[in-house]
Amino acid sequence: MNRGDGMNYAPVSIVKPAPVAGPGEFVFAAMALDHGHIYGMTNGLLEAGATLKWVYDPDPAKVAQFVKTYPQAQAAASPEVILEDAEVRLVAAAAIPSERGPLGVRVMRHGKDYFTDKTPFTALEQLDDARAAAEETGRKYMVYYSERLHVESAIYAGRLIQEGAIGRVVQVIGTGPHRLNKPSRPDWFFRKAQYGGILADIGSHQIEQFLFFAGCKDATVASSKVANYNNPDVPELEDFGDATLIGDNGATNYFRVDWLTPDGLGTWGDGRTIILGTDGFIELRKYIDIARDKRGDQVYLVNHEGEHHLSVGGQVGFPFFGELILDCLHRTENAMTQAHAFKAAELCLQAQRQAVRL
Repeated sequence: MNRGDGMNYAPVSIVKPAPVAGPGEFVFAAMALDHGHIYGMTNGLLEAGATLKWVYDPDPAKVAQFVKTYPQAQAAASPEVILEDAEVRLVAAAAIPSERGPLGVRVMRHGKDYFTDKTPFTALEQLDDARAAAEETGRKYMVYYSERLHVESAIYAGRLIQEGAIGRVVQVIGTGPHRLNKPSRPDWFFRKAQYGGILADIGSHQIEQFLFFAGCKDATVASSKVANYNNPDVPELEDFGDATLIGDNGATNYFRVDWLTPDGLGTWGDGRTIILGTDGFIELRKYIDIARDKRGDQVYLVNHEGEHHLSVGGQVGFPFFGELILDCLHRTENAMTQAHAFKAAELCLQAQRQAVRL
């Protein structure tokens, strides 16, 4: 990391995590392949040492593509093959958003931990059902909040904050723009009852990282807004949303999410996070440093020691997945607490429910 005066600055060590399990020690299955995030979820688990045994989806084409990518996966004839296999400890799924909550309850009631794509719910009633099932069964309902958990610059920022590089965090600002790619989207993507609304969907990333970076256990939604500015042909789509939150420790959050990324950008979205502390600030340029560097994972840090910049892609790794495996094996909560996963989901649903329609 370079300082403005040319000296080096290394407040935390960079060590990529090693696999935490050997072959067959932690078996998982994949099902409900409706969103491409299932591939990121599967990759993360495999890299951490998990063993993939089964895959199921009612669409044979989705299964064929998945097996082509992961030939070790056996195609299950039904969900019951997976749910009744005692060797399977965890089910990873990326269902249509409105189906994620009910599927998770079913998985937990079959004695398995559940790892779902975000957003984990589309209604507060689904969250209530999942909370009750998790408490009754002792199983985990974990969520792939990928914009923090599977982004090396975000992992590194968390370490900087823990090391005290910017003091106490008092505000997090996040932008989560996405390219729409309308022709390639499935029908459910444009139906609000199925995708849940933009704040519940991609807004869930932003709220989760606010809670994490600011060290909040709870927050209130001060305001939220949604709009469809540019897609009148699909009126149920929200292509813009923003919200302001106040954490239980006094930290604040503003985030904006949208489906308005122009074709000229060199990636799917210029996702950024700015974290303000009492002794400095951090900016993450997660996926691209526009007009400068096509690589993402650019970390900018300014504190009392100077100005610092580091490109951390390929250096930090993704510790969440190994921690999740160990949590499932030992019934611990080091990767993410259940309370945190559910609180982020609750707040994004509240932001969605009370949003002003522009």
